[in-house]
Amino acid sequence: MTAVTFLGTGSAMASADRAQTGLLVEGDDRRLLVDCGAGVLSRLAGTDAGYEGVSTVLLTHHHLDHVSDLLALLKARWLAGADGLSVVGPSGTKALVDGLLDVHDYLRGRIDLRLREVHPGEFSVAGFDVRARETRHSMAGLAYRFGDAFVFSGDTEAFGGMARLADGARVLAHDCSFPDDVDVSNHPTPTSLGESLRGVDVDRVYLTHLYPHTEGRHEAMLASVDRAAGGVDVRVAHDGLRVEC
Repeated sequence: MTAVTFLGTGSAMASADRAQTGLLVEGDDRRLLVDCGAGVLSRLAGTDAGYEGVSTVLLTHHHLDHVSDLLALLKARWLAGADGLSVVGPSGTKALVDGLLDVHDYLRGRIDLRLREVHPGEFSVAGFDVRARETRHSMAGLAYRFGDAFVFSGDTEAFGGMARLADGARVLAHDCSFPDDVDVSNHPTPTSLGESLRGVDVDRVYLTHLYPHTEGRHEAMLASVDRAAGGVDVRVAHDGLRVEC
């Protein structure tokens, strides 16, 4: 059994009830933090695992709203006397972390920091078998599939390749940043997401990476996804939601 806790379901625009992107993936004494945007460290501190219990971060890409709590996590683990930290992500992850440490150089050497770059295909991280594929966004990034349990899109437009990655999974968490009437690129609208999922076998879909533009419009967004997909169990994620899959 895999459990996913949505620590942050928001976007680059601050919201009172949504931290930026971060998810805690757990299973059989394994724990993995996927992305670490602003506010995620505080949300993680409120879980049973806490930041002391999570020693690996897997990044989808390097936009600020997905990495801005990364060094805050490193520092918190150092001050708590926790073991080291592994940061795994797409090409450029090593340069990203090295650049952050150039600015905050007093954090160098405080804990055992391990950096690893991954690419489309299959690999293992923190005990999880993962399959990755490239996303379609304004910055190169990866979406991740954790066995047949869970798929996370990261930030991406909706497209067939992403839908194929999710086919046969129990739960898909997908970027759905804006309602249909917002002209947007690099993210999907509900209708474009639903169209991409037509014919795809997935038990549940959770909409995440929600901009403030979506507030008060969730029901209409869910209806649009469902209509375009031809029927799908689609729900809106919120911070603190825990899903077993």
